[in-house]
This record gives sequence, C-alpha cells and structure tokens, in this order.
Amino acid sequence: MVRKDAVQALGKIGNARVVEPLIKALGDEDEWVRQHAVQALGNIGGVRVVKLLIGMLRDENYRVRKDAVQTLGKIGGKNAVEPLIKALSDKNGTVRRSAARALGDIGDKRAVEPLTRALDDRAKDVPPAARRAL
Repeated sequence: MVRKDAVQALGKIGNARVVEPLIKALGDEDEWVRQHAVQALGNIGGVRVVKLLIGMLRDENYRVRKDAVQTLGKIGGKNAVEPLIKALSDKNGTVRRSAARALGDIGDKRAVEPLTRALDDRAKDVPPAARRAL
C-alpha cells in the first residue's frame, strides 16, 4: 500500500522528474503498484512513456494491461495504433474491450478492419465497444 500510494503521489506531480521512479515501479512485484504506475505515467506522456506503456501490454496481470491500453488510447496517438490492434487479440475480454474503445478514441483508419473483426468477439462487451469505435 505504501508503494502504491507513493506511485499515486508521483503521478499527481506529473512532470519529467518523476519518470524514473515510475519506470522502476513498472517492474514492481505488486500488480496494484504496476497498475498505478501505468496510470501515473499517463499524466506525463511523451514518446518514451508511450514506448513503456506498449511494453506493459505484455504484463501478466490483465488490469495492468487494461490500464496500459486505456492510457495509450489517451496519449499514444498514431504510435499506439498497431499495439492496440494487437491488444484486440488479448486473452482477456476486458482488455479487448478497452482496446476497441482506445482505437475509437484515436480514430485511425488502420483500425477499421480489426475493429470489424471484433464485432464477432465472444466477450459480450467487445462487440458494442467495437461498434462505437467504428
């Protein structure tokens, strides 16, 4: 809890000086610390942060992956489209739903075909998200 709270506080500061401790927190053993580090880095943005968040799409915890997807949708822009398209194939439906929403937020044409395929997703929340995104 102390590490999680510290990461949240760093995220509220939201400037480049806190990037290094937040990067370190991305490797924390606790999923909540990693999740809040992802969210905090989203407050900072930048190309380096986008690359780090793309790497977090491989985290073992679906909540961390979901938050990375959501944050990429907010700050990743065109650089996040391909990784978000890959996230439409994540094993977790919540991550796939978040990826569809994030792709809709970005609005890049490269996502049209993958989002169209997501209309047939087996998770009940993914097709409506894909429809909205399209």
